[in-house]
Amino acid sequence: MTQNAHVLLERVALTSAEVAATRARSAKVALIAACLAEAEPAEVPTVVAYLSGELPQRRTGVGWAALRVVPPPAPTPTLTVAGLDATLARVAAVAGPGSQAERSRLVEDLFSRATGREQALLRGLLTGELRQGALEGVMTDAVAKASGIALADVRRAAMLRGAVGPVAQAALAGGAAALGQFRLQVGRPVQPMLASPAADVAAAFAKVPRAAVEWKLDGIRIQAHRHGGDVGIFTRSLDDITDRLPEVVEVVRSLQAHSVVLDGEAIALREDGRPRPFQETGSRTSSRADVEQGRRRAPVSPYFFDVLHLDGTDLLDAPAHERFDALAAVAPETVRVPRLVTADPAEASGFLDAAIDRGHEGVVVKALDARYEAGRRGSGWLKVKPRHTLDLVVLAAEWGHGRRRGRLSNLHLGARDPATGGFVMLGKTFKGLTDAMLAWQTERLLELAADRGDWVVHVRPELVVEVAFDGVQTSTRYPGGVVLRFARVLRHRPDKRPEQADDIESVRAVQAR
Repeated sequence: MTQNAHVLLERVALTSAEVAATRARSAKVALIAACLAEAEPAEVPTVVAYLSGELPQRRTGVGWAALRVVPPPAPTPTLTVAGLDATLARVAAVAGPGSQAERSRLVEDLFSRATGREQALLRGLLTGELRQGALEGVMTDAVAKASGIALADVRRAAMLRGAVGPVAQAALAGGAAALGQFRLQVGRPVQPMLASPAADVAAAFAKVPRAAVEWKLDGIRIQAHRHGGDVGIFTRSLDDITDRLPEVVEVVRSLQAHSVVLDGEAIALREDGRPRPFQETGSRTSSRADVEQGRRRAPVSPYFFDVLHLDGTDLLDAPAHERFDALAAVAPETVRVPRLVTADPAEASGFLDAAIDRGHEGVVVKALDARYEAGRRGSGWLKVKPRHTLDLVVLAAEWGHGRRRGRLSNLHLGARDPATGGFVMLGKTFKGLTDAMLAWQTERLLELAADRGDWVVHVRPELVVEVAFDGVQTSTRYPGGVVLRFARVLRHRPDKRPEQADDIESVRAVQAR
């Protein structure tokens, strides 16, 4: 198809509306692919962002209050994707005296030139409430379809780049050969490999007869990059937290390597070596305030379990046992996660018991020949915990009563639905929430509010919570056909993105055990 010099925003707005109106994943993919195929390469990253419900500028300073009253829609479409992006960049850059008035003027002018469909898209993008089911998996499928490139190649490039937009631009402009430019780059984080759940050690060893068994620490996933004296520390959601963890930076600088990329955990420990409450680790990694005071109060220690690059050699495609040898060569045992290599499930069970006795979550059973599959949750890594847990997304919350009055308490929990790119509700829970957790989640969920009812506040599906439960049972009340039994919140996981939450098939797999 001949590409246009400037893609009309109306075309993107129409696609967004059509994607939101269909539940079928294949239909969403086809609609997005058709839109991407019409875009000029330079505008592709912005189109990807808009159809993902995101703004390249991330924050513009425009919220619901500024959009309560907008001009009537324009009769014909004139806005282009490039023009909108440039205008929103100006809006985001407004600062100083009179900035609110200038921002309002720019937004009013923008809406006066937008059609009704474009205004709906703009409102959703500016408030962060564009819910159309175009999660990252759907978008990568669409890029593969639009470009004719193998899905595996698109996924790998996206994982290495940490973003779909630039990969989509390269794929549509230069084809499969252009994706070769996306390699592991020291200093730029890649999406982490994830573990799939296993019922117990025996079930894990049925899939991986001989394995490395590692303690699963109750900390924050980190990726450490070093080139010479430059060090970067990133979270599993690829956020840069280098300046928040100076003690971790010091450890990475002390390693005997010039360039290295390490995967591991950061965790605040007590003097006896047991983990402090997760909230203390979380507060260190989520705040830039009083870093030195936080370090004195709750020092964070890094423990690494993998190495992705070492002194000029990429190790992503090397088997796990070779990466483990490379890690041992560069990182002393004091900063490595405890590991046991065995083919004996009984020995592995004893190792699990030792991890639990030390206050940790469980173990991860890893195939010795597994490649590092960035951003993937495969069978090469299997996590075993002594209790059922899932990472779920909050879809809504109910106002509490009694001592919880004024706090958002009862959480509506959802699992990812790969078939639609949306979420499937699995039930509600208010159990496990401390006063501190209630206060934090109320503030956060109100920031994410899409519809503030008198009783229920519906929110953008962005906050992930780790939930423990006693089992899964069949239910006709919820659309997924299942509900969690005795669900209780263990902790909030702001370090995880919603697309990293567990999917409905993982929940049904628990039911089938």
